[in-house]
Amino acid sequence: MERAVLQITLFGLLLALAATQPNKDDWDIYSFHINSTVTSRYATTVITSRMANRMDESKEIEFHVRIPKNAFISKFRMFIDGQVYDGIVKGKEKARQQYTEAVSRGQSAGLVSSVGRTLEEFKTSVTVAAHKKVTFELTYEELLKRRLGKYELQIHARPMQPVKSFKVDVHIHEESGINIVEVKGGLALADAINKTHADNEVWVNFYPTEDQQKTCTSCGEQGLNGDLVIVYDVNRDSGLGDIKTSAGYFVHHFAPSSLTRISKNVVFLIDRSGSMHGKKMQQTRLALIHILNDLSEDDHFGLITFDGSISYWKRELVQANQRNLESAKIFSRNIRESGATNINSAVLEGASLLNAHPREDSASILILLTDGDPTSGVTNLEQIQSNVRVAIADEFPLYCLGFGFDVNFEFLEKMSLQNNGVARRIYEDSDADLQLKGFYEEVATPLLIDVTMSYEGGTNLTQTVFSQYYNGSEIVVAGQITDNDIGTFTPQVVAISSSKKMTFSNPNGTVESTGTESADHIQRVWAYLTVKQLLEKELLLSGAEKENVKREALELSLKYSFVTPLTSMVVTKPEGGDTEVLHKPKEGEAPQTGSRHPNIGSSGSVMHTSAGSVMHTSGARQASPGARQGLPGPPAYGYGGMDLSSIQPKDSGLRSTQLNAERVFSASILTMIQRDYTVHVQVDEAPTQVHATIVPATDNIPVSHRFLLKTENQSLPLCFDVTGDVRLKLLHHPTSELSVHGELDSVSNGGFRRIVIQLNADLYVDVEVNKITVREGSRITHHTGQDPITAGSWTIIRRDKDIDVAGGDTHLVILIQGKDAQSFLWPVLRQQSSDSAEGILALNPVYEEVPQTPTTKLRIKDQEIDVTRANAADYSISPPLTLDCWLLSADSALQRRLEAFIV
Repeated sequence: MERAVLQITLFGLLLALAATQPNKDDWDIYSFHINSTVTSRYATTVITSRMANRMDESKEIEFHVRIPKNAFISKFRMFIDGQVYDGIVKGKEKARQQYTEAVSRGQSAGLVSSVGRTLEEFKTSVTVAAHKKVTFELTYEELLKRRLGKYELQIHARPMQPVKSFKVDVHIHEESGINIVEVKGGLALADAINKTHADNEVWVNFYPTEDQQKTCTSCGEQGLNGDLVIVYDVNRDSGLGDIKTSAGYFVHHFAPSSLTRISKNVVFLIDRSGSMHGKKMQQTRLALIHILNDLSEDDHFGLITFDGSISYWKRELVQANQRNLESAKIFSRNIRESGATNINSAVLEGASLLNAHPREDSASILILLTDGDPTSGVTNLEQIQSNVRVAIADEFPLYCLGFGFDVNFEFLEKMSLQNNGVARRIYEDSDADLQLKGFYEEVATPLLIDVTMSYEGGTNLTQTVFSQYYNGSEIVVAGQITDNDIGTFTPQVVAISSSKKMTFSNPNGTVESTGTESADHIQRVWAYLTVKQLLEKELLLSGAEKENVKREALELSLKYSFVTPLTSMVVTKPEGGDTEVLHKPKEGEAPQTGSRHPNIGSSGSVMHTSAGSVMHTSGARQASPGARQGLPGPPAYGYGGMDLSSIQPKDSGLRSTQLNAERVFSASILTMIQRDYTVHVQVDEAPTQVHATIVPATDNIPVSHRFLLKTENQSLPLCFDVTGDVRLKLLHHPTSELSVHGELDSVSNGGFRRIVIQLNADLYVDVEVNKITVREGSRITHHTGQDPITAGSWTIIRRDKDIDVAGGDTHLVILIQGKDAQSFLWPVLRQQSSDSAEGILALNPVYEEVPQTPTTKLRIKDQEIDVTRANAADYSISPPLTLDCWLLSADSALQRRLEAFIV
């Protein structure tokens, strides 16, 4: 019997429900202040937003800001009617229980999610009485990282309305002195910025008027929306560096100047698999040619490209002279993409090339660029990591650049950390080539190798051994001073520079207490750095060691109130309000969200829970995608705070069944029931009675699925809805027998229940969440494990969260989204052999926005189409992210009747 479905007619109450959605026009932000203090590269930023409800009734007011990804939130408070409501940092497991209980009551979950390259988004909201005010205060902390000789403090402002009192105040204090300072970014209005630089201090004040808030580069009628970036650097010497001590803790910044560069040996591993087709490969070729131009003549280098096989430019490292560089540029311009992805062989060959051609007094570097998962050769991720670790043997660092969001970034990050390197995501954008070149510039000039930082009289130290130190960077070490005895504390640095061993030490033999830092400032720097490094270390370990490191990171996060991937901030609101749990995601991770409101609009909505129940209002459309991410669902339907537990069937022909419901917390919340019945509910106009007719469920009411169509060089993707569990034509090559069809699931899931791939007239691959069936003529085989499957000339590889299907020049990845019983399939076309391919996966729409129209319109193929701004889950990446999109009809998005795609 199918899962429960409730169909509800609300007799005039639908608009009342829609009115409970937060609306920014209902409130006024009359003050928005950002205060950032930087001392010894450690920034503490406080955002204070004061808002007023101007309406004659209670309204939900939203606080929505963006902060740097590298930062930890350390405090959040709300001030309402003289009362202070503090956020409390708890371990994620404890917070999850509170979160589950809150969501089961229909309450909300707060949100911290990744936005773009450098920012995370923080959202929360609270109901404020008529003509009352609320103050939100958020504090976050970060250690500024030196890149290319500069530190950058990024402040993002997005109040989304002109603010009467808008202020940004920045104060930077560096004891060693500040030698350069620059203010830039989309908010850098010269008339509104005041900058004062006095030796070791800088003040920056940004006080734009309401008119100015509409006229800057990143401004409009809705006010400011952009960054203010303060760039600076400090004075340096060629010695031990800058050491600060206070209250038994120290922090050491080491970045000596006037060192001679070390020549380098560098091997570039370039993924040329089919998924790199098009702009990604164009940008890679362009970046590679720029990088080759920057090599010094005493550098040696090698180039390896790979798909399912390995191709060398030369089978040895060669000097970067003019002749070799010109030859390498010709090779780079002719890199063509096709085939699978053999990461294991590529990295092992690169390591072999460096190991086979050692040079004294040089630094070796291995750089991998890839955009996907391994699909050829060794495909087990742990085996690849083990092989690479053995091959490199701590001789040189491995830097992994992951192109786009299809790549398994955690795999690359772990492999880099295991080999003394770092991983960096390269974002698919118009400046991807500059991102690649920018990363190379960070590691282009090694100055020291085998750097060892030692601290006699120090304990509980952060990382002290570094394979290389690069020009423009900085090494930071923090720790505790044993017994707070500064007299016995002796730091020293030993490293190799060019052909000689160098020792950096304090000529006086000891370090004096600075005494100028606040009592806990350096202690918090130590805690911040320690937690960051423990989280990296935890990635590399397993078993008891992993749990011990995780526990240590958790204890420090709780002690210093840092919101990290191991903790959450629990926000308790005024009596009768919600409890919110704010999580910090890992790189690329989807936000954990709960559903406070069922996303109801004038045409109704569909709501999903992890258990698979669905509520339809008339004119159903898809709900917020976050509601399907494996979160606990509320247990019963209710309205107006009434108890529905005593509803009985009117029809005496049906067995009497009590609906296991409970009282819901708000008149505007509809929650769920799970029974094998269809329930027709009528709510009286004065909501004191509920009449219900219960019949066994037979046919599910069709549910909408929202599709995203990504576009190149446009601000937002397109999205459209498909209603019902239909079978769609996803891909077809007119010149071959290949076709891919997908069956949308019913109400319980949010994607495809089944994908059928026809490889030729007699060969089919039938993919479901838990099994893969291959039908070749009359022969049928079922596969449930992870052993590679061969079907004709095609290879199918199943992993925990995806299924890889590759053959010839076509590469399809089927992601497994959701969790357990809520899992569903979502196909992603990574490479196709023909530009004439048909089907939803082959679409590449182009549009332009029509200016100066009363409603938003897009022009697609000479047609002007009305659209609305909406959002949808991007299931083409794992975990999925929620993206804004232009919502239009399926026919308009597909540029033909939807029926043409239904099979």
